[in-house]
Amino acid sequence: MKKVFKLIPLIALVFFVSAFSNDNTTHNHGYDVGDVIEDFNLKNIDGKMVSLSDYKDAKGFIITFTCNTCPFAIAYEDRIIALDKKYASKGYPVIAINPNNPEAKPGDSFEAMKTRAKEKGFTFPYLVDEGQKIYPKFGATKTPHNYVVQKTKKGMVVKYIGAIDDSSRNPEAVSETYLEDAVDALLAGEEVKTKKTKAIGCSIKV
Repeated sequence: MKKVFKLIPLIALVFFVSAFSNDNTTHNHGYDVGDVIEDFNLKNIDGKMVSLSDYKDAKGFIITFTCNTCPFAIAYEDRIIALDKKYASKGYPVIAINPNNPEAKPGDSFEAMKTRAKEKGFTFPYLVDEGQKIYPKFGATKTPHNYVVQKTKKGMVVKYIGAIDDSSRNPEAVSETYLEDAVDALLAGEEVKTKKTKAIGCSIKV
């Protein structure tokens, strides 16, 4: 009987370690800086399918996981439009992806996406992550969550992950433009200094 009691803590420890290790393998943390991303094929608000490979002349992309309903995402809409206006012609267009499950968040339905894009005058694709298959590959957890990728001989390489800047709610208070700095560095053929920051926003709705 004593042997059985001695075994119980050991069994518990093995179970804990096993559970912890399973958690890590099933919940992929997604792409890191330096990783090559897979292309995707997602439906845009105009009903057409969009892939990164469609952009033959692009040097890279600003990929933002965003939505209609999160106050943080809404606060960044004008800044995302400005980023596309500034960098699309230089080879780094914005690709926006809505990762939210519309059943959990009806305000992020496909129809609502079309309405929001029209209201704001989005100049970039606003894609729906149907089945929520793409955002986990990136490891996105927030709206907005942003990635700068560069086209290389190896493929599309992640160069920056995180926030657009250091003032999520107030554009007037911005002092650090992380994402712009990253794209500017790539355009100048330089190393990105700040490669990762913490994304501030609402959790992705599953």
